Amino acid sequence: MTSLFDAVSMQRLGYAQPSVLAGGVRITPGGREVLEERLAEETPVTIAYNGAAHAVMMATPDDLEDFAVGFSLTEGLVARPEQLTRIAVVRYSRGVELQLEVPSEIADGAGRRSRRLSGRTGCGICGTESVDQVLRELPVVASGVAISAAAVTSAMRALRSRQPLNELTGAVHAAGWARADGTLELVREDVGRHNALDKLVGALVRAKIAASEGFVVITSRGSFELVQKAAVLGVPLLAAVSAPTALAVRVAHASNIALAGFARDDRVTVYSHADRVRL
Repeated sequence: MTSLFDAVSMQRLGYAQPSVLAGGVRITPGGREVLEERLAEETPVTIAYNGAAHAVMMATPDDLEDFAVGFSLTEGLVARPEQLTRIAVVRYSRGVELQLEVPSEIADGAGRRSRRLSGRTGCGICGTESVDQVLRELPVVASGVAISAAAVTSAMRALRSRQPLNELTGAVHAAGWARADGTLELVREDVGRHNALDKLVGALVRAKIAASEGFVVITSRGSFELVQKAAVLGVPLLAAVSAPTALAVRVAHASNIALAGFARDDRVTVYSHADRVRL
């Protein structure tokens, strides 16, 4: 049986582009059709602090500087973006390494918390060693911004039209930040939903945008690690296109975040701090 790597050379794949061309055979009741399609790339991305590997995440090899900043902040490895004194994106034949320089005490802390397993595409916590690392203390969001349900559904509709990689491949998630009136300002895509949000966090921080003055929309379920990342970012509302989990709702309650699900087709269900979402 021919594998993808037989059909498409390693050189052509390159592990440097967010999508690649690959051959396939479409089979329908009318017969078989040989075609070429765009596939989303999924690349091992090693995150290293001061030369020591902390984690290997499976991610889309795009917007990686944003990913480095967002991951470092939302995982609690740095408290402020200025503590990342250097970011280098080094591409190898079969993956990418993000080489980050931080103060030595931060690198020591990252080393003690290094992940023993790779982070699978669908998993934001793979390799963490204890419950305390997973369910860590989070800041309580102080933003008092009120957001209308119409703004939430408007931003979610706009998000669907701002996903060029998903339009090509049909295989990636997106996270977007919108102003309180629903105007979608920034979007990032990735094969992993948590990676997409980390990239968005990094992009907001690097652009010096006050994230607490708007909200985040995501094209996935509302899982608890996404709520944790939203709490670190300081947004008052996180809206998901699908349902949240029960743990996500509890974390949202504790972090003073309005967590919404099923944000589509001009409706939205709010599971925590519903007073923040007005008609």
